[in-house]
Amino acid sequence: MKRIAIFGSTGSVGTQSLSVVNQNQNKFEIISLSCNHNADLLFEQTKKFMPEKIGINKISANHPLKDFCKKNNIDLIIGEDSSNILSQYKDIDLVINAIVGTDGLIPTLNTVNNNIELALSNKESLVLGGHIIMPKVKENTANLIPVDSEHSAIFQCLHGEQANVLKKIILTGSGGPFLKRELNTFNSISPEEALKHPNWNMGQKISIDSATMMNKGLELVEAMWLFDVSKEDIEIVIHPESIIHSMVQFIDDSYKAHLGIPDMKIPIQYAMSFPGRIRSDYGSLNFADIGQFTFLKPDYLRYPALELLNELIEKGGNRIPIMSMANDYIVNQFLNKKIIFTEMVNSLEKVINEFEDNSSPPIEDLLTLNEQIKLYLV
Repeated sequence: MKRIAIFGSTGSVGTQSLSVVNQNQNKFEIISLSCNHNADLLFEQTKKFMPEKIGINKISANHPLKDFCKKNNIDLIIGEDSSNILSQYKDIDLVINAIVGTDGLIPTLNTVNNNIELALSNKESLVLGGHIIMPKVKENTANLIPVDSEHSAIFQCLHGEQANVLKKIILTGSGGPFLKRELNTFNSISPEEALKHPNWNMGQKISIDSATMMNKGLELVEAMWLFDVSKEDIEIVIHPESIIHSMVQFIDDSYKAHLGIPDMKIPIQYAMSFPGRIRSDYGSLNFADIGQFTFLKPDYLRYPALELLNELIEKGGNRIPIMSMANDYIVNQFLNKKIIFTEMVNSLEKVINEFEDNSSPPIEDLLTLNEQIKLYLV
C-alpha cells in the first residue's frame, strides 16, 4: 500500500486525487494533506481519511478542525509555510503536488531532495526552477511523474522507448472557451465567461490560463524540462475535442498519440499507480460519436501570451520565472475585476520589463523576486 501526501488537497486536482484514493482504498493510504484556507473541506477530508499530519495556511481561531486533530492525535501545522514544512516529512512513498502557482515550488524541491516519488501537477515548479530541480531528479532513484493530462500523455507515449528516438512533441490544447469568439469583443470578456472551459473541470487559475492559453505556454516550458528538449522540438496544436491529449513523433516519422476522455482522474490515477495501471470506470471513448478530430494552428492575435512566451524563451535569463510569478497575481486581478481580459498580457510585459535580467536565479533569489513582484502588483 502506497503512503501518500497530497499538497493542495482542497483544489481541483487534490479533490480528484482523493476520489481516486477513495475508489482504491486497498492500494493507497493518505498520510498527510495540506491546503491554503479551505478549512471546512480540509476538515471533511481529515475525518474521512484520518491522515497523520495536515497543514493549512489560514484558519479561524475556533474552527472545529483544531479540536478534532487534538482529540485524534493528528499533527496540525498552521501558517503560510505549512506545505513547505509537511514536504520535509520523509516517511512517504508518493507526494502529489497539486498546489496552484508559485507556492508549489518549495514542496517540489523538498520532495525531490528527499528522493521521494513525485506526482507533479504544479507546473510552475519546473517553469520557475527546472534548472535546479531536473538535475537533482536525474541523480535520484525516485520517479517524477507528470500529472497534467498533456505531459502525462507524452510521458506515457515515451515510456519504454529509447532516449534517442524522439523527433518532436506535439502538445495539444483545446483553445479554451474563446476559440471562435470575435476578437473585437475580447475587451468585454468577464471572469465568469473565462471560467467556463468547454471540456475540462478545472480550478479558477488554470481555467483563466486556458482561456488566454498562458497555460499552454507554461506547459511548453514544463515539457522542455521534463523531456530534455528545446522549444523547436515542440509544436503546439489546437485540438478542440480534447481527446488526443498529446502526441510524439519519432525519428522514423511514425507517431504515437495518447487518447482518452477529458477527465483528470485518469492521469492522476496513472501517476499514483505507476509503473502499473489500475482498472477504472471513469468512462471510455465512443469514436463514432466523436466523428472527427480537428487540429488548428494557434493564432497569436487571439492568444498573445504564446507570442510573448516565445520571445521570453529566446531572451532567457529570469524572464520566464518572472512571467510565471507575475501571472499568478495578474490572474487574480482579472478574477477580482481590477483589470480586463485583454490587459493581462500587457501587465505581464510591464512586470517583465521592470525585473528582467540575464541570470538563472537560485531558489533564494526566486523567492525574493516573487515577493518583489507581489509588492509591485498587489
